[in-house]
Amino acid sequence: MSNTASLRRTDSRARPAISMRMAAIVLATLILSVLLISFRPYQPAGGTEGEGGDLINQLGFGGLGGLAILSVLMLAKPRTIAAMASPLWLLMLGFVVLSSRVSPDPQAALRAVIFTMIGMICVISVLCLPRDGDGFSMTLTVSAALVLMLSYAGLVLVPDLATHGYDALEPQNSYLWRGVFSHKNVAAPVMAAFFFAGIYLMRRRWFISGALVAIGALVFVTQTGSKTSTALVPLVALMVALPGILGLRPLAAAGVFAAQIVFFCFTIGTVLFPPFARIVESLVSDPTFTGRTSIWRFVLEKLAERPWTGYGFESFWSTPVVMEAANPYYLDWDVRGIVHGHNGYLDIAVTMGIPALICAVIVIILMPLVDYVRCRRNRENVLLADFFMMILTFSTLNAFLESFFFRRVDPVWLMLVLAIFGLRMTARVALSPREK
Repeated sequence: MSNTASLRRTDSRARPAISMRMAAIVLATLILSVLLISFRPYQPAGGTEGEGGDLINQLGFGGLGGLAILSVLMLAKPRTIAAMASPLWLLMLGFVVLSSRVSPDPQAALRAVIFTMIGMICVISVLCLPRDGDGFSMTLTVSAALVLMLSYAGLVLVPDLATHGYDALEPQNSYLWRGVFSHKNVAAPVMAAFFFAGIYLMRRRWFISGALVAIGALVFVTQTGSKTSTALVPLVALMVALPGILGLRPLAAAGVFAAQIVFFCFTIGTVLFPPFARIVESLVSDPTFTGRTSIWRFVLEKLAERPWTGYGFESFWSTPVVMEAANPYYLDWDVRGIVHGHNGYLDIAVTMGIPALICAVIVIILMPLVDYVRCRRNRENVLLADFFMMILTFSTLNAFLESFFFRRVDPVWLMLVLAIFGLRMTARVALSPREK
């Protein structure tokens, strides 16, 4: 009799812990899914998505940020929350805020900063809420499934919205897949991250869900027309996974760092150093990277005029410095009217200044590499760190040809934030397969 009563008391005490665990998983899944799908799915680039003056986004993402904060305070482990703190990230965010003050329109820039911080808070909550490997797996599986199903359904039901349709401004993009996202260059990196998630799930022996996610994501990447993403996906997976399988995890970090240097030399380096330009000319049919070198030359010229502060957060490409510039006849591309510099690192420099760029390189590349090497040596941490490392590697290499750093609630930026702080977590918090 007493034993039965004891069991009932034990069960009643266990139920709240189980319900809290499931509530945390559900909330993490909801937050991640909404961040990726957005409150305006299928909207093309240049629409209202993410704009500070859009009421739907103001209310939606503001509410999502509030939900994320409350969820973390109520359900996350204090140790996990503490692991996310970083003095250097506070310094980096200080540069972001200060750059809004030098913008020609400080109020609009500050709204953009707020959106960026809301997005980062939401992503950090996604990392803090799940308590174990199964929790992370469930969050990734459901979020990936929702995005993939909506994207593939859109191709059938609303093909003119889920693809670029006939694109008069960029005819080379016509009918390329973009799913629920604003552009193929957003869809491809997110789907690449889902491919890496599929590998992670399969390595955790979630074979069926992992294979479905990986195959669905990989097929989508190939149909976005993004040659960079299609080439990087298998390269990054091998670069990270192979050294780990061989027990040489520090070698993966060294390889990623070396890849950063190589990509720098053969992208921006072709503008700064003529020998690299000659090498690229001898190797590829388009050494301008679809006209990007012209944009980079223009950025570097303007950066030399304001190297310390830049032109203000999200402000350079919309300022008179660009919009009212004389026709740059000496360039292959008229840079007036474009939205970003097609290089995330140069855009940080030209909007926030060179000191901010140095800080960004430290917090976005160097610190995560150190965290990867310092990852806790248990299976759950190692597998999750490999997943985050794949996203980090892909994103930071892709940033040499695209621009998304600190770009409000851009899904590509948010997946990179997930990887950066996820690596920080795996280096500081031990995870179990399933919390009891």
